[in-house]
Amino acid sequence: MSKQVQDLIARGEARIVEAPVHLPNGPRHQVELDRNFELPTALYAATVGCYLAFIGLMFAAFNTPGLVIPMAIFAVFIVAGFGVPAIWTRLRGNQTRPMTKGKFDQVGIMTHTGRLAPRDATIQVLILPVLIVLWACAAITIAALV
Repeated sequence: MSKQVQDLIARGEARIVEAPVHLPNGPRHQVELDRNFELPTALYAATVGCYLAFIGLMFAAFNTPGLVIPMAIFAVFIVAGFGVPAIWTRLRGNQTRPMTKGKFDQVGIMTHTGRLAPRDATIQVLILPVLIVLWACAAITIAALV
């Protein structure tokens, strides 16, 4: 457990030790860099596609000159929101790669609450983006009928 040491320092009871010596060829005690999200790239592409489809559907249905810039900004934010983590996974020092579709279909994915089958993991990843696209379709249908 950790504890506050300000009172020990103030009373003069703190113990001062030498800094550890770093050996150039000694064992490395650092966390392994794993910037991978473990899911296949196709699921990320499908997620980005759904969000961009939402923006495209809304822009096509409610096309006015005043919405051009906000829709472009939304699209840039979506691309940046998924593009920066995609670049982050490819930085130097990251030895892991995304799981292939074949391996994902064989083993699924491990989550905090246990192993998920590939179908269940796909549903969990894509349920919100697909519902957002369906929401756009419903909004367009309502606007067309009213």
